[in-house]
Amino acid sequence: MDLRLTGKTAFISGSSQGIGYATARALAGEGVDVILNGRDKAKLDRAVAALRHEIPGVSVTGLPADFAVPGDVDRLCEQLPAVDILVNNVGLFELKPFELIADDDWRRYFEVNVLSGVRLARHLMPAMLDRGWGRIVFVSSESGVNVPADMIHYGASKTATLAVGNGLAKLTKGTAVTVNSVLGGPTYSDGVAQTVQSLAAAQSIPEDQMKAAIIGANETSLLGRFIEPTEIADAITFLASPLASAINGSAVRVDGGVLTTLL
Repeated sequence: MDLRLTGKTAFISGSSQGIGYATARALAGEGVDVILNGRDKAKLDRAVAALRHEIPGVSVTGLPADFAVPGDVDRLCEQLPAVDILVNNVGLFELKPFELIADDDWRRYFEVNVLSGVRLARHLMPAMLDRGWGRIVFVSSESGVNVPADMIHYGASKTATLAVGNGLAKLTKGTAVTVNSVLGGPTYSDGVAQTVQSLAAAQSIPEDQMKAAIIGANETSLLGRFIEPTEIADAITFLASPLASAINGSAVRVDGGVLTTLL
């Protein structure tokens, strides 16, 4: 299917690995010039080089920035050109008991997971509205609807991104700009893989066995396995395309069915 994206330009935050990189690759595969982002410049440079090698027909560049550092974000915005597609993907997550989540943890999670998208949209959305076309996609999570007891700060930040995305969509009336969110389910991103590998090592069991045990404990999963980053990326790429023009202000579930008993 031709998604009619050739010649567009996209910025994807947090895209040196995982869902962000998979999204950049999917967009590039549709003819989109992509700007990657990561806080580790060396890692970002490797990601840019890898994508240039894999998909040579488009422009692939990188802009380093740590969204936990306001000065970095200001410099990033100064360097960012006008783009057609903004994917707010960058985010933090961790397992932590509620009583151990300090105020600084809450601030850091909202700084990175929520304000990253706020700042980027504030910088890039006006030009989209002036041109009359654009796409903004927030990568949220099913944890923003069904907040995990051991990641309350993370879940709350993802709930907030849903609210921001829904509110911004109301500013697009009468234009071909859309703002949507994707509710990803348990995804085997690089960060999750590292956590699973650590748990498996601590219990002296194979990684695949630990993966199966974690998913098996999620009784509402209809998929019965971890979601691959490419599966989230494919949904984002469709939402970024002209073919998704009638989808606006939505929270699109790509959760493997884990919310089936709740919604």
